[in-house]
Amino acid sequence: MTDIRALIDRHDAAWNAKDLDAAMAAYTDDIVFQNHTAGEAAVSGQAAVRAHIGGIFDRWPDMQFSSRRLYLSPDFCTSEWTARATAPDGRRLEWDGVDVLPIRDGLIARKDVYSTSHIPRVQPP
Repeated sequence: MTDIRALIDRHDAAWNAKDLDAAMAAYTDDIVFQNHTAGEAAVSGQAAVRAHIGGIFDRWPDMQFSSRRLYLSPDFCTSEWTARATAPDGRRLEWDGVDVLPIRDGLIARKDVYSTSHIPRVQPP
């Protein structure tokens, strides 16, 4: 489990640093990314997922995640998190979410996102 924990720690650090290369290094070649809450279609494969995550990083340049809970098994991880970011109109937003992450060959094979991003909490300035 230590390897899975280290994988998730690297993945989370890459997202917080907006390090696209490091984030993609955590995924299998046939990674599938789907944000169910946003109503997005699944995106498959390294190139398509890279472009999709790059778009997220561009839209939310100051977005940061903090881990709330992590459930690990040898081939599966569920990560509960809180995200904080500034909206284009300047409001500071916060929302909670869960990533469901099947693990294969020491890498994340799928990232299914479920969150409250559609009803974020507005933070005081």
